Amino acid sequence: MASLHLLLLLVTLLCSVSAQSKISPFSTNSVAFPLKTQKTPLALNAKPASALSFHHNVTLTVTLTVGTPPQPVSMVLDTGSELSWLHCKRTPNINQIFDPARSTSYAPVPCSSSMCTIRTRDFSVPASCDAEKLCHTMIAYADASSIEGNLALETFHISGSAIPGMGFGCMSTGSSGTAEEDAKTTGLLGMNRGSLSFVTQMGYPKFSYCISGQDSSGVLLLGEVDTTSWLKPLRYTPLVQVSDPLPYFDRVAYSVHLVGIKVGTKVLPLQKSVLELDHTGAGQTMVDSGTQFSFLLGPVYTVLRNEFKAQTTGFLRPLNDPNYMFQDTMDLCFLVPLAQMALPPLPTVTLMFQGAEMTVSGERLLYRVPGGVKGSDAIHCFTFGNSDLLGIEAYVIGHHHQQDMWMEFDLAQSRVGLAEVRCDLASQKLGVGQKK
Repeated sequence: MASLHLLLLLVTLLCSVSAQSKISPFSTNSVAFPLKTQKTPLALNAKPASALSFHHNVTLTVTLTVGTPPQPVSMVLDTGSELSWLHCKRTPNINQIFDPARSTSYAPVPCSSSMCTIRTRDFSVPASCDAEKLCHTMIAYADASSIEGNLALETFHISGSAIPGMGFGCMSTGSSGTAEEDAKTTGLLGMNRGSLSFVTQMGYPKFSYCISGQDSSGVLLLGEVDTTSWLKPLRYTPLVQVSDPLPYFDRVAYSVHLVGIKVGTKVLPLQKSVLELDHTGAGQTMVDSGTQFSFLLGPVYTVLRNEFKAQTTGFLRPLNDPNYMFQDTMDLCFLVPLAQMALPPLPTVTLMFQGAEMTVSGERLLYRVPGGVKGSDAIHCFTFGNSDLLGIEAYVIGHHHQQDMWMEFDLAQSRVGLAEVRCDLASQKLGVGQKK
């Protein structure tokens, strides 16, 4: 294998509470970024590996520069979205914007362009033509909010190199559904397998990220470097491939085969059919960095909820308030004394995929609700929710349960790789973030 040239690019990722393409020949070059947690053929040109640091809290946000001259922007890293977009018009709730009028490289896309008519085919809302005959796009969210604007081309700056002609949405109206996060960030970096996603346009064969469970740091790696000296061998699970359009199946998401769930050593008694796709495409399992927690379809959630509650009886006190539900989807909550320094030992929850497993343990299983206090106790809620209440017909694996897990998204071989690792140490090995 040719030697890899690692170029560093600092990118800040902030974690906040919110048509399948053919693969062309790839380069093994990569780029690593520090992260702060608060079907068009891929490009043929070789891209150096880049590592970026990020910061996480509830969403993952990356800081780049865009335009000519470059303007700094912060974008939520989202493997569940295709189109990258930026707020381009200031409103009372939007503090950070990209100003296209200040950039000489900004170019709106006409609605007659193939980028508008063909490459938007996997958008949930079809692109349209506005009064000026420019490509108009709208992104709709599960909470019924939406954001819209024009598809455009612009220069993105990665690892000191200017990448011209990157397609993105320059949004002028609406919001992403999380006003608090809109106020903190400039937009979203779409990283799914769609034709217009950032990773597809950049032409990388794979990318990886790692979210630290020790602090709010992390690392995003675009491309590939040699990790054999410090990373365990990855276990791979294949991506689910569905060629025909189905009403409830997202063909460009990172969908994997969920085959079972364990609590401690007990495998839950789940019927195989509840974990498989039905004829409408409902029931897919998506790995989504843009969602904080994980969500399971109602019947599976109920079995998991009841088993976790049963296995923690005697050392966790249930809230037992039928009217209390965290984020409208999580109804298993507990009372933990404010004076108690740490949670008691908890049974692990293991998500079993075809060929790989993801084990969630300790504090990642219970989330202390901000401001949630009852008497002398803090309210902690189980970090798996009911996706039926979220309004989606799918299983979603959120970034909270991906902490201290090396997550590799291999577009060339259509698979996702997993390996447990101390992500703060991984950042050091890649030469990004602050060394401890």
